[in-house]
Order: sequence, then C-alpha cells, then structure tokens
Amino acid sequence: MRRSPTILTARRGYTLVEMLIVIVILGIMGTMVIPSFGSTNVLRTQAAVRTIVADITFAQSDALSFQEQRAVVFDETENMYTLVEVTGGTIDADADALYDPQGPGQRYRVDLDDLDFGGAFIENISFNGGASLIFDELGGPTPAASSTGLSTGGSLEVVGPQARYRINVAPFTGRVTVDRID
Repeated sequence: MRRSPTILTARRGYTLVEMLIVIVILGIMGTMVIPSFGSTNVLRTQAAVRTIVADITFAQSDALSFQEQRAVVFDETENMYTLVEVTGGTIDADADALYDPQGPGQRYRVDLDDLDFGGAFIENISFNGGASLIFDELGGPTPAASSTGLSTGGSLEVVGPQARYRINVAPFTGRVTVDRID
C-alpha cells in the first residue's frame, strides 16, 4: 500500500500592518464623506429657494406671454404656494390655480413640506403688505389685482435647519434676487 504524500497548506491571514493600513484609509475616507452629509440640509434649503425663484419667474413670464395678470399666492401656515390666474380683479387660489399635470388636483401648487426640501419653511412674506405677488400684463409687479399702480416690491424668507435666505422682488421690474441671511 502506497501512502499519498501529505500536502501541507499554509494558512494565510491578514497581518497587523495590513489591517492598520485598511483602517487608516477608511478613517481618511470617513473624514471626507461625513462633512458632506451634514451639508445636505443646506442643499435642500437651496433647492427650495431655487424652486420658488423659478416659479416666480415662470409666473412673471406667463403673465407677459398671455397678456394676463398672474399671481403667486403664498400660504405661510400651510408652508406652500400656488400660481394663480387673476380673473376679474380677484385672486382665488383654489378656483383659479394654473394647470399642472403633476400637481395635486392638477393645480400648480408647491408644498414645501415635501421631503425633497428637507424642512424648509417660508416666513416673513411681505408683498405690498400681503402674501400675494401679483404681476400685470407686462410682467411687472402690481400692488393689487385690480390696480394699475406700481408695486413697492417685496420679499419672503426661506428658512432651513442650517440656512436662511431672503428672496427679493424689485419694484417696477420684478427682478428676483436672493440673499443669504446669517
């Protein structure tokens, strides 16, 4: 009877030096990634600001395109706003909301409580003393739905967990600017 030779296999594991190198590399990567996770709330607040600015600009352009008054009606208690067609000198956010195929009830309504905006809130809304920004047929802001006078402009603030921004609308031109408030 013949015996088969015994094959010795060496067991190989990680050495202490290899383990330390991997731990150090993971630590360095962690220090680079963790700060960017903290800034996601700022990015979400900025997304809310960009959305509001884009919708204000859209309402102004839509007023100019159709030669009809448009309004952006802000609701601070519900943390939302609606784009509205001004008919007959009145503003009715429920009945006259612009059409949006993706909006709730096909209305052009934006709810900032949506998770995409990470806890951003609208505050300190003041457009000629009210919560509605109204554009005339030429895209200029007006003080009221039936008014032909000039608006004094106005502003609102978007507040997030780590950032605060003020959106300003200039009188006469309706130019929109944004300032970070610290």
